[in-house]
Amino acid sequence: MVVMAVAFILVRDLFAVIMLSGIFSLTAAALYVLMDAVDVAFTEAAVGAGIATVLGLATLGLIGAPAEKVAGRHPLGPLLLAVVTGVALIASTWNLPRYGDPAAPINRHVAPYYITESGREIGVPNIVTSVLSSYRGFDTLGETTVIFTAAAGVLALLGRRRRRPTADQAATDERQP
Repeated sequence: MVVMAVAFILVRDLFAVIMLSGIFSLTAAALYVLMDAVDVAFTEAAVGAGIATVLGLATLGLIGAPAEKVAGRHPLGPLLLAVVTGVALIASTWNLPRYGDPAAPINRHVAPYYITESGREIGVPNIVTSVLSSYRGFDTLGETTVIFTAAAGVLALLGRRRRRPTADQAATDERQP
């Protein structure tokens, strides 16, 4: 992940930066799975690698890229990268515990603790509310901040479309000192 972070600084091609951010998000999602935070991993994979990459590519398509870089790019490269990433995502699901498996780590350690102790520790009778607002409060705040920042960034990029001045505006601008 550190290598990818350094590559963000060194790479000048916007397409490569968008692809690196998707790879970074997939790596972070894999790390979250290793730390038994599967819900955060799914969010990171969906938002970070999925939606953010698609929005980045759509934004790049709207603002355009220099013609000399587009002409030299082989059209099968991005398709191959997308297929490899999809296969890696599907293959990584084989190592996850089955849905509802009572022997899964979440059902043996964390969930029983939340069920038995959340009412006493937090004082809120609703377990879901106590988990989201207290135990996982920073995660929820972080996810909300990431989604807001991504949306604000995309809106800022979309709002910066260059408007070509009309002939009347250009003539008016030339006359003013």
